[in-house]
Amino acid sequence: MRKVYERIVDIRGSLLTVMATGVKLGELAMIERKNKTSTYASVLKIEREKVTLQTFEDTRGISTGDKVTFLSQQVKATCGDELLGRRFSGFGKPIDDGPECHGSQIEIGQPSFNPVKRVIPHQLVRTNIPMIDVFNCLVKSQKIPIFSVPGEPYNELLMRIANQTDAEIVIIGGMGLRYDDYLSFIDNAEKSGSMEKTIMYTHLATDPAVECLLVPDMALAVAEQFAIEGKDVLVLLTDMSAFADSIKEIMISMDQIPSNRGYPGSLYSDLASRYEKAVDIDGNGSITLISVTTMPGGDITHPIPDNTGYITEGQFYLNGGRIDPFGSLSRLKQQVIGSVTREDHSEVANTLIRLYAESQKSKERQSMGFKLSRWDQKLLNYSSFFESELMDLEVNISLEEALDKGWKMLSDCFEISEVGMKESLVEKYWPKVTS
Repeated sequence: MRKVYERIVDIRGSLLTVMATGVKLGELAMIERKNKTSTYASVLKIEREKVTLQTFEDTRGISTGDKVTFLSQQVKATCGDELLGRRFSGFGKPIDDGPECHGSQIEIGQPSFNPVKRVIPHQLVRTNIPMIDVFNCLVKSQKIPIFSVPGEPYNELLMRIANQTDAEIVIIGGMGLRYDDYLSFIDNAEKSGSMEKTIMYTHLATDPAVECLLVPDMALAVAEQFAIEGKDVLVLLTDMSAFADSIKEIMISMDQIPSNRGYPGSLYSDLASRYEKAVDIDGNGSITLISVTTMPGGDITHPIPDNTGYITEGQFYLNGGRIDPFGSLSRLKQQVIGSVTREDHSEVANTLIRLYAESQKSKERQSMGFKLSRWDQKLLNYSSFFESELMDLEVNISLEEALDKGWKMLSDCFEISEVGMKESLVEKYWPKVTS
């Protein structure tokens, strides 16, 4: 039976307080204005009979005499094939001028998948981006962030991955997006031909903060349902810093005591409960999760990237328009390198990075005006090739092509005796000199 209350005791920003009993955290409520329009809210806090609700829209026009009806259910997401090719708000309402979608109703924010049914990650996810495929492989069911600073092309990188993935369904969750970024995702999906397998949940920078919190939950609840049905799903979330800032904004509105740099003490759990949705389900599908975390001021010790690093399985560090090989890491790459990929993969990746690290020392010596040796000159020549042929985000080649290019780069810049690679692999893969 629905509970109806006709007195709101406090309105502050997007928060309403009602004296009520028998309600639950996260329960959905409908607020009916005097002009017969209505808006929805969810229960955010309960202190005895004092219930705080967070509205999903602007509270403008709401008065203390409006009617509040508790609906005895939590926010639910619609899941079904009708969602493919569609765009929705964080609340799950269509924003593409299309009709309402019909399908199974599933509660969002449920516990992570049963660990007993999880499969150890063991399958490569190809992106055709050498800095990922060669050096920090993406593995199916991995959860990994892109650490970046504002202004870097992190959304463009997500679009590249979305276009080239072999996942059956791509779900994009945009939080705090500028309108031009939102349009870019749409244009990209239409031009690449991936729109028919893409679902998008969007929170714009001008939308209420609570809707931002719903975006990852909506995206991951739908992803989990598709994975249970046997689909391989790629979830792309941008930007988790906007998500954390929305939590902070709501917490401050509720006069809660802040923790590190104003963020709540629950930040780790808030992030982990979303990231842990990544899963490879035994006998069914999978969820692979890539997110963006923009670091304020480029500070990797900021609470958001700092907590994220403990939860996730590595990171792609985006710096200067490139994926930085020294700041990036995939903790699951050893699950596929050499076993799923070619036998020379590990040897080539390690050699390329080792020599590139040496070339950076040669660059320092050059910038300081020291006389360069012949070896320094070789390293600088190699560095130029490495950055243009492999590090550039515009490079779009398969893993095997990238490995072959790596061998050619080494043979063009160095003698066999200078690279220090396994003799058996050198004999098999070192480019043969043709007369």
